[in-house]
Amino acid sequence: MFETIDVSTDARGVATLTLNRPEKHNAMSAQMLADLSAAAGQLAADNAVRVVVLTGAGKTFCAGGDLGWMQDQMAADPETRFVEARKLAEMLQALNTLPKPVIGALQGNAFGGGVGLASVCDIAIGVDSLKMGLTETRLGLIPATIGPYVIARMGEARARRVFMSARLFDVAEAVGLGLLAKSVPADQLAEAVEAEVAPYLACAPGAVASAKQLARDLGPRIDEDVIDRTIQALVDRWKTDEAREGIAAFFGKRKPSWNSQV
Repeated sequence: MFETIDVSTDARGVATLTLNRPEKHNAMSAQMLADLSAAAGQLAADNAVRVVVLTGAGKTFCAGGDLGWMQDQMAADPETRFVEARKLAEMLQALNTLPKPVIGALQGNAFGGGVGLASVCDIAIGVDSLKMGLTETRLGLIPATIGPYVIARMGEARARRVFMSARLFDVAEAVGLGLLAKSVPADQLAEAVEAEVAPYLACAPGAVASAKQLARDLGPRIDEDVIDRTIQALVDRWKTDEAREGIAAFFGKRKPSWNSQV
């Protein structure tokens, strides 16, 4: 049914949503955005689903947005750019508002949009070798559409420690920042996820959904106006010389002009 993800549900109602572009480090292409949005809608409507586990196939949880897709937006007309940016924003909101608990199981790396995916999970667990980073500014871009979810998860003060620098950080720092609930050895990840899944199977599904809705209502506002502002910020950034240089440098396997690191 899906081209870039797999969805399976066990007899208990535990659905596993797997990013499945391992050869691309699960970078989010236009097709993956569409697949994730569709899957979120299906899982939300399926009364048999009690819990959703979000993970990635292969060595990497998610390397962020597919840079080929980003490059296409820079060559596109303004209307197309806005439509494509909205697809990313709406996918994140669909997962964030999913009326089921979402548990992230992260391995390898989570960069850029991968951090955004971790941030829309109700709880995220990473393997102890995991590396994370909001790497957008290294490419002349910004963490725009993921921004509301990252800041809601970390809080502004902690987010500002990593939001703009593009530096990578390990699981210990990720736990300290509030992005991850805990880290475990790779061979214990499944067990740790199961420990988070099990309590929900004793809870009333409607009450869980209502409690999640209340938590979001009481938390930072992420409404249509906020989402539209992030879409515009991303579209505006795609138009810049810095973004063109950053993406060109990536594909040219060279440093961008502003990189003065030895």
